Amino acid sequence: MIDAIKAAADDVFPEVVELRRTLHRHPELSGEEHETARRVAERLRALDLRVQTGVPSSLGTGVVATLDGRQPGPTLLLRGDMDALPIQEETGLDFASENEGVMHACGHDVHTSSLLGTALILARHREDVHGQVRFCFQPHEERLPGGAKAMIEEGLLDDADGVAGPEVAFGQHVKPGLPAGTIGVRSGWAMASADEVYVTVNGEGGHAGTPHEVAADATYVASQIVGALQSIISRQCPPGVPSVLTIGRLVADGATNVIPDTARLEGTFRAMGEDWRSRAHDLIRRVATRTAEAHGATADVEMRVGYPALYNHEAPTALVREAATDYVGADRVVEADRWYAGEDFAYVLQERPGTFYQLGAGTDQGLHTSTYATDEAALRVGPGFMAYLAWRYGAEHADA
Repeated sequence: MIDAIKAAADDVFPEVVELRRTLHRHPELSGEEHETARRVAERLRALDLRVQTGVPSSLGTGVVATLDGRQPGPTLLLRGDMDALPIQEETGLDFASENEGVMHACGHDVHTSSLLGTALILARHREDVHGQVRFCFQPHEERLPGGAKAMIEEGLLDDADGVAGPEVAFGQHVKPGLPAGTIGVRSGWAMASADEVYVTVNGEGGHAGTPHEVAADATYVASQIVGALQSIISRQCPPGVPSVLTIGRLVADGATNVIPDTARLEGTFRAMGEDWRSRAHDLIRRVATRTAEAHGATADVEMRVGYPALYNHEAPTALVREAATDYVGADRVVEADRWYAGEDFAYVLQERPGTFYQLGAGTDQGLHTSTYATDEAALRVGPGFMAYLAWRYGAEHADA
């Protein structure tokens, strides 16, 4: 089957590239993926798949499709996300975004087109497919609370039409820094939780020339909190638990001669471990409030809980590594680094075993930048490898 799938992948490559360019030219923000979803659903229906649109109901822009293999076997889930980012594109591509201030700067155009390519390949070989393949074209990955959680709540992983729900789930993400088509694999904690930290420091304003007459300088107190928060990572985080706390914004709207009443801190806390994550939230609140009190001010702390840390399960990850070695060769399979980006596929992997692997993007331009562009050579590998992975898992688990 591997040779047949590779041949099909080569055959559908031009169509997949054309779809990718169309999506890239017409990006849509989180929750607004209406035209993207329409294009995807239209092509899936032409493949004679069972297609559901308008999911989840809270967003109405997701697409779920099921391919019924002709051989008995399990149900598995394959997922790709569809939304773009509020960034003005500066790549100079012939198919650059035509939507002002909106860009596929995270590779979701590649994820969507690649997953559709996988559907194209498996539909050609449904006589050899074991079980059912459920395709999830997910909206709203780039904004909290994320589309994955809502889709799960509305039955993404449930039994449907008399068929058992998915017992395993796979997804992929393009990765800058890896050659196009390289597969990056990592077992265990692979991507970080992503929570937002907001601290408002309440002090007393006054004249900058007389700080001794001010009960609490909010700007100074805020700066002390920034330093104190770092002690949570250096002194409280258990060794071996990767964690990052960054304050990316400090706003104190005074002037050269004005001490402001308040100052605002904004940042992100990321960790790979849910127990430490919960404890750290409490520590952030305590350190911020008590540091403020020590300087005669008060602090209001808000923790906006984002996506959980993503955990790749051992057995499915081992299968991805073995399948990738067979499909692209051992020299193009690498041990993926831990990645401190947030990813709502983590919700799926909390409910089902599975893995989220990396597809080399063939560029050193960073994600979420105005100049990011995936090398389309990645689409020679992405669709076919995922199709082979789905076929192999079904064949190996047919008896079960």
